[in-house]
Amino acid sequence: MTGDRPSRRRVIAMVFGAALMPRSAMAQNKAVPRDHGPRSVELVRYDGAEPPGTILISNAERVLLRVLGEGRAERYRISVGREGFTWVGTTYVGRKEEWPGWRPPAEMRQRDGSLPDYVPPGPYNPLGARALYLYSGGSDTLYRIHGTNSSGTLGGYETSGCFRLSNADVLELFGKVAIGTKVIVR
Repeated sequence: MTGDRPSRRRVIAMVFGAALMPRSAMAQNKAVPRDHGPRSVELVRYDGAEPPGTILISNAERVLLRVLGEGRAERYRISVGREGFTWVGTTYVGRKEEWPGWRPPAEMRQRDGSLPDYVPPGPYNPLGARALYLYSGGSDTLYRIHGTNSSGTLGGYETSGCFRLSNADVLELFGKVAIGTKVIVR
């Protein structure tokens, strides 16, 4: 019977551990996202000339379309660059990462000295669950299509130029997009 005691103690500690946690630790624990956010994807009519697989991003409408062909596309709700940080152009997916780490670019760290050198993957990483790295001419543009752990910010002008989806949406999109996929930003 004495062999059971450590196990019972562990169970009691697990059950009552939250009650013994300092308030600051409990507050931090509540801040961790408990789900991947809403799914916004919907099928829409597409009358353009781009081939299936192409990604079209509208800064003005704050949507991302993935062309399916036969007059259809998937539409996702996104956040785009805030004033002074929107951009347009044609690029392509040069790299994909599951649970990416994040290194804020030097320009971003100059604007905000409180940013760390590196944020590891996880619930506090601003790139969320997946990231599609946008390239041009063989070079990383430093712009991304990525998830977010703060899905309440979706649909706005929130980013420093990246395109942000809910983690639920980026998890779905990630599996459908190949390296080399053309991305047109308007």
